This record gives sequence, C-alpha cells and structure tokens, in this order.
Amino acid sequence: MSGDGAGFALSRDRFGRLVLVGADGVRHQGVVAVRAFPLSAPDRGVSLCDAEGREVLWIDDLAELPPSTRKQVEAELASAQFLPTILRILRVSSEATPCEFTIETDRGATRFTLDSDEQIRKVGPNRVILTDARGVRYHVPDIRKLDAASRRGLERHL
Repeated sequence: MSGDGAGFALSRDRFGRLVLVGADGVRHQGVVAVRAFPLSAPDRGVSLCDAEGREVLWIDDLAELPPSTRKQVEAELASAQFLPTILRILRVSSEATPCEFTIETDRGATRFTLDSDEQIRKVGPNRVILTDARGVRYHVPDIRKLDAASRRGLERHL
C-alpha cells in the first residue's frame, strides 16, 4: 500500500492510538509511525506498522500527504521520540484497571495511570509499549530482562 494521500484514512481511537483504514477498508488499530532514515531524511520514508510490527503502509514523502493527514503522522512520530525505557516496576496499585504504576525508567522514577489493559501493546514476542492516561509512552524492550517482581506486575495486564 502506498501513502499518496488518497485511499487511506487516519484517526485516533478512544485510547489515543492511531487507527489506519486502508483503501481496502481494513482497519488497523494501534499503528505506529517509524522513520526509515530519521537523521538523513526525516520527512521521507515513513512506515506505518500494525500492533505486531508489520508494515501496513509506506509513505514515500510526508510533503505529499494532505495537511491533516501529515499533521497526524508527524504527531505520531513526535510522540514516539519521547519513549522512556522501563527498568523496573516498583508497584502496581491494582490487578484491575484503572491502576497506577510506579516505575523506574532510564530517565528517572515516575508514576502513571493506566486506564485500560488495551493501553499495553505487545510489539513482537517480548517487547511492550505502555501508554499512560496522558498519552505518554513507556517502552519495555524485552520483558524477559525485567526482574521477577516487575514481570509479574506487567504480566497481570497483558
């Protein structure tokens, strides 16, 4: 599928995740924008990938998109740039959502609210992205590398 601005639509679901509806009418929830060449050509070669990390749309050049679509893709790219890595989960307030996570990240300790288990997305077999109630994303590159207590706190919500 090519991103010429025609034949696909972007929107946000109630959890703030990007939703792509292709020309074929297939709906892909929780798509993520990824730059192919983030330093040398940040506005060229953008892939929209589904929740499993498979490419569902390739955009040759952001400048070719309609302004509203380009704005949505750029917002998705900007939110992906701030992605603290979770090193440890210190506390989860409840096994049910909404709940509060107290975590240690590569940028320091913080707390956030998780409104729904749908705000935790597996990206590949061991990688996880959590999106808090404010839309801030947190990254667990490999859940197997978390300590046992952190894994238990996270796995309750997967």
